[in-house]
Amino acid sequence: MMASDTQPVTPPATRGEPLANRGAARARGASTASAESAGTAQRAGGARWVVPAKVVVFVVALYPLARLVLFGVTDRLGVNPIEFITRSTGLWTLVFLCITLAVTPLRRLTGVAAFVRFRRMLGLYAFFYATLHFTTYLWFDKWFDLAAILKDIGKRPFITVGFAAFVLLIALAVTSPRAMVRKLGRRWQTLHRAIYPIGALAILHFWWMKAGKHDLLLPKIYGAIMIALLGWRLVVWLRGRAARAQRR
Repeated sequence: MMASDTQPVTPPATRGEPLANRGAARARGASTASAESAGTAQRAGGARWVVPAKVVVFVVALYPLARLVLFGVTDRLGVNPIEFITRSTGLWTLVFLCITLAVTPLRRLTGVAAFVRFRRMLGLYAFFYATLHFTTYLWFDKWFDLAAILKDIGKRPFITVGFAAFVLLIALAVTSPRAMVRKLGRRWQTLHRAIYPIGALAILHFWWMKAGKHDLLLPKIYGAIMIALLGWRLVVWLRGRAARAQRR
């Protein structure tokens, strides 16, 4: 009969083997079984919280949209509703970009690998709010006037870098499904490193937009956060490169 997958196989004691050795073998087998059971339980417990946590994050991430809808139906979008919506969606795009970039440092610092399972959803929410941001500009501000939009992209630097960041976000969103991950292989990881220039371009877009009104408090705060997130990755990369050089 084949041994069960869940039970450890203990080799039979040979004839004449001391009873003390047999007891030690049984103890080792029991210890191994206990360790395996504990590891399985720990993995199951670690994965059990992820699904409800993802549901909570998914619902909470809809708060900015729900807020805009509520303000719209209660006439609380201010004297310039288009500007209010544009700036709100732009700011929340930046917030979700920062949260997405914070996932990897958080996983490294805490040792909780399950945090990575939230990264794709958070990145797609960044794209979602960026799409609302761009659509508000395209539709309500420019009324699909492509000539005026192209003129803005060419002559207004903050719109130029914002548009470049949005185009890169489209590429990441299109290739986010698991099927695309399998299809692209190693090229997928290379492509998705574009999140780093996207973060830098988003800060530059925000900074230049606010600089015209001499209101740089928020751009400085988010700029510092982005520098910390990207700087951490640079330090990790440099340390890894130095370690590889020493091994050679």
